[in-house]
Amino acid sequence: MDAYWVGAYAVVTVVAVVQAFLLGLQTWEHRRYARSCMRAIHRQAPPGRVALFAPCKGLDVELEGNLRAVLEQDHDDFEVTFIVESLDDPATEVIRRLIAEYPGVATRLVVAGQATNCGQKVHNLRAATADLRDDIRFLAFIDSDARPRPEWLRLLLSRFNFSHLGAVTGYRWFAPERTSLVNLLLYSLNCDVMSLLGRSSYYLIWGGSWVIRRDVFQYIGLRDAWKGTLSDDLVASQVLRRARLPVQFEPAAVVASPVNYDTAGMLSFVRRQYMVGRHYTPDWWTFALAGSSFTIFTFLAQWAALGWALAGGPLPAWVPVAAATALYAMYVYRGRTRQDLVATYFPERAAEMAAALHFDIWLNPLGMVVNWMGVFASMFGRQITWRNIRYKMGSRGRIVGLERLPNAEPQLPATLPFPAPASRKAAHDMPVKKAG
Repeated sequence: MDAYWVGAYAVVTVVAVVQAFLLGLQTWEHRRYARSCMRAIHRQAPPGRVALFAPCKGLDVELEGNLRAVLEQDHDDFEVTFIVESLDDPATEVIRRLIAEYPGVATRLVVAGQATNCGQKVHNLRAATADLRDDIRFLAFIDSDARPRPEWLRLLLSRFNFSHLGAVTGYRWFAPERTSLVNLLLYSLNCDVMSLLGRSSYYLIWGGSWVIRRDVFQYIGLRDAWKGTLSDDLVASQVLRRARLPVQFEPAAVVASPVNYDTAGMLSFVRRQYMVGRHYTPDWWTFALAGSSFTIFTFLAQWAALGWALAGGPLPAWVPVAAATALYAMYVYRGRTRQDLVATYFPERAAEMAAALHFDIWLNPLGMVVNWMGVFASMFGRQITWRNIRYKMGSRGRIVGLERLPNAEPQLPATLPFPAPASRKAAHDMPVKKAG
């Protein structure tokens, strides 16, 4: 019987070492690819007007600076549509002030009204994309809690010069507003997920930073596919995958996203991400559950093997110690490799993210534990709370009910405003519009 358990332990450990090596190799490839792309920042976008959509709700951390960065894109032919649920939303005042401050950028404000049978963000996007003008060739999307670099839109679009793509996506890089264990854990977890991206995004889109051709948007019927759903990006991923239209990852579209959670908010956020994945991309959710569970089980197996050895078992104590050390060393390598990218993605934020950088290098296994907790918790229940709305999920991710909650989520005031640039385009003012 002892031989059986020793053999099982050996198999699990070897598989874990191989898994850690492959993940380290993928992280290295992500760094190589990102550095290569970021050196080519002078790529030009194809011709055609871009409709850029920015749904807003409440006062996100650094909201004014984020929206200002949207209006300061260096692309020559785009218009910006800000979308709110109602004119009472506190984001409206910020939006109006910025629209007045940038008369050379074509802008409009759409008041979408309250969602009744889908996610509020999905409802906002459906309202804003209902009447696209004939000269629009591309549709771009940015979240209000994301800070794009000036070349963000141009480099997203540049991908369409050489490839027949369904869409191009970026991703988020969390920027902790304060150095707390909760924020550092979330930072590490997010870095771990992002390092899985390479040239391909495996059909997955992140809704806070992406672009799609207008003809593809209409061909796949994305606006109709959004109806009755909660997730804008994973539904888009679904329909693009069914149409076999590839999605590419653009490192220059990685955006800084300020983060400041308490423990309950962080756990709720992680569970929500995976619960949405469970409903819309069950294959990737299953992969995340299996992978994270195996990682946790492997580390527990090393402790169990060490205890067995110290209790007089047939396995020498140095074996689980050596195995655990090797696994930890590989995860430290992954952390160091991906944190090298702070200087590539956000050199201006390197000093303020120093604590997060060191945490991810040396303590990233703690983030893996939180990741597993979130995946495990997402196995249960059908209710998701997002932006003070509690949604009840039905089969295939359909929304079967929603309840609006009091504004209990803490929201920090907007900070770090950017200086206003000189006007660079002829004005094409687009007024406030209420969706019907």
